[in-house]
Amino acid sequence: MNDWDAIVIGSGLSGLTCAAYLTATGKRTLVLEQNQVAGGCSQVFRRKGNRYEFDVGMHYIGECHPEGRMTAALRGLGLDGRIDFRQLDPDGHSTLVFPDLTFRVPSDWDTYLARLVEAFPDQERGLRLCVGILRRIGAELRAAAIPGWSIAGMLRFVRTAPTLASVGLLPLTWLFAACRLSPLARAVIVGESGDYGVPPSRTSVALHGAFLDHYLTGGAWYPRGGGQVIPAHLIDVIQTHGGQVRTKARVTRILTDDGTVVGVQLDGGEAIRAPIVVSGADLKRTYLDLVGRDHLAPATVARVEKYRMALPLFSVYLGLDIDLADQLPNSTYWCYPHADVEQVYRDIYDGRIPDEMPIFLTSATTKDPGNPHAAPSGHSTLEVMCLAPQGTLWPSGDDYRKDPQYAVLKERLTEQLIDRATTVIPHLRQHIVWQEASSPLTHERFTLSTLGSCYGIEMAADQIGPRRPGPRTEIRGLWLTGASTIWGSGIVGAVSSGLGTAGAILGRPLSAEVKNGAVIADPSKLTPISPDWDPLAVSKPSSPLRRRSRAAA
Repeated sequence: MNDWDAIVIGSGLSGLTCAAYLTATGKRTLVLEQNQVAGGCSQVFRRKGNRYEFDVGMHYIGECHPEGRMTAALRGLGLDGRIDFRQLDPDGHSTLVFPDLTFRVPSDWDTYLARLVEAFPDQERGLRLCVGILRRIGAELRAAAIPGWSIAGMLRFVRTAPTLASVGLLPLTWLFAACRLSPLARAVIVGESGDYGVPPSRTSVALHGAFLDHYLTGGAWYPRGGGQVIPAHLIDVIQTHGGQVRTKARVTRILTDDGTVVGVQLDGGEAIRAPIVVSGADLKRTYLDLVGRDHLAPATVARVEKYRMALPLFSVYLGLDIDLADQLPNSTYWCYPHADVEQVYRDIYDGRIPDEMPIFLTSATTKDPGNPHAAPSGHSTLEVMCLAPQGTLWPSGDDYRKDPQYAVLKERLTEQLIDRATTVIPHLRQHIVWQEASSPLTHERFTLSTLGSCYGIEMAADQIGPRRPGPRTEIRGLWLTGASTIWGSGIVGAVSSGLGTAGAILGRPLSAEVKNGAVIADPSKLTPISPDWDPLAVSKPSSPLRRRSRAAA
């Protein structure tokens, strides 16, 4: 006898979205999360007596406009009107800062091209060709369905997406060379590539076209109330439709019998049975640790071992006693010491940390000044981050925090990132009242991701699209969702993955249904939002505050 209809491992946005759609269609679903807070990379944490709230990975999102995938996926769960998004400055949702150029990235393709031509008038012909190809690819991807894994599906895809089919898998450097763009023009076009963490030489034209279109078509957005709002509402859908979310519940084994999944085992020995198990956990750990090599075909083991993980991040979190909203536009910032983006990646892949690292800056209090949990009145939060090397640069073992060299390395990187941030906020240092940092090891400890990657397997040209795993596995009843699947990384990628995996399990085109306006969940079942509603408390299922709000319903 089964305990549940389905079990989902991991409470990132992909796992929660998948579980929400499964429960909304009548499947009793249990979500198991090893951390004390549900949400994965979209969770927040609070410091200094809850005075400051910081986002782990929710920085800006695309496709939150009325026709966007994010809007459709949330609407399908009855969350229309319960989650509100604030748009970043449409005249410059990102600001790229180079020594000799500051470029504001607008949320519009025509304005984007015009600004590039204004910045590089001698390269107008090449820029029009380059941007035209990237724009057509973005439009083709929006219009075409994901091709699936059949020859017939791929042939249909080629007919509906000719530009994508002909040049989509070529490297971005090929396109830049064909268009004869200068190093600085290239650097501007890939100025936000830290969002997926792949060098231009390994980035496909398709990936970057899709990335630009993600923001240039519908704008960049941030959830009102902070990053924890989305997982909190997904949890509510699950738990009001017959499912459950358990935190502090680490899965150590996916149980199988003769090639069929039968459940999971937790740390401590508890076994929970279900005919469907969805893993939103790290891909390599799912296959090699939770299932185990002995239960997989040798070709599967070899393929999984061969996958390269995306680069991890190093992040610095600052509480400030000034209001940045009075000084900065509602924009994210990318600061580069030079225009050789390829060299930056070479240094990182070689395990080196240059003295001047490119950085990304974002302020939740600027994006959402009305969030009462973000910072006290007149104060701000600032998150500064950079891509970081993998592997041997960092100490190994569970006691890494006791290694004195680790503390030295963290301090060095923290100071470098703060120094770079002063190019945007010159008086930054004198206003810091809270400071801490997280490394790839921190991320691995909280999310159990291989090498601390937050993007799953690398989105390089040889690991995108049909070259990534689909939702189905060779183990009957075992399914995959998350950043390492065909839907890719990022917030919208994670939500789309959860929706797509749920549709595959149910054998119905859920993605198409919700795109066409279908509402799968029952909005009348959802918990009323009380004045003291706190998304972080809701994301800890044992929270007394959550119990009070449920009782009030």
